[in-house]
Amino acid sequence: MELFLDQLPIVIQALNVGFVQTLKLFFVTLLGAIPLGLLISFGTMSRFKPLSWLTKLIVWIIRGTPLMIQLLIIYFFPGLVFGVPIWGGGESGRFLAASVSFILNYACYFSEIYRGGIQSVPIGQDEAGLVLGMTKSQIFFKIKLLQMVKRIVPPMSNEIITLVKDTSLARIVALQELIWAGQAFMKGSHGISGAIWPMFFTAFYYLIWNGIVTVLLGRLEKKLDYFQ
Repeated sequence: MELFLDQLPIVIQALNVGFVQTLKLFFVTLLGAIPLGLLISFGTMSRFKPLSWLTKLIVWIIRGTPLMIQLLIIYFFPGLVFGVPIWGGGESGRFLAASVSFILNYACYFSEIYRGGIQSVPIGQDEAGLVLGMTKSQIFFKIKLLQMVKRIVPPMSNEIITLVKDTSLARIVALQELIWAGQAFMKGSHGISGAIWPMFFTAFYYLIWNGIVTVLLGRLEKKLDYFQ
């Protein structure tokens, strides 16, 4: 018990550092993937067939392959194939590569949710807007957008909650996120080796953060109930 109490502050400090890295990856992914996903959805619904086919092909590839493989390819491919390590070295380079991988992956998933939300709004509302003399952009932003948001909040919430846990995959490129920090104590980090109990604390961090995200998204969904 005394040994546990001596080691606890060291473990908590290391997990806090890893958790900050996890939070950074989470928020950067959302900031990049939410708008990019909307742009990709416009591409898949475009009447310009080459653009539509290209974006659908990209979405199919990204959604059809594991995120872990995408991380490895995006991080290692430029350096191993072209001899140009574009991400640089150190933790910042690994974080940048992981961010690009996560943003691209989640943008493709979000794009399908956006597409479903946009297409679920009755076509009659487009026709009514055109009769009133509104442009297509005005119809989208003033009529369809908020209705689409209401429809996509539940599936988007599921993806965002999944993102909380998927950030752990970034350790495959040696990004020192939360699980990396916890697992390090099994390998001899900070003079502590063979310790499995820090992993239980790691799980607790995920549970708390997932709980916070779930509550916030639940409140957002209730605020949008006025569309029903």
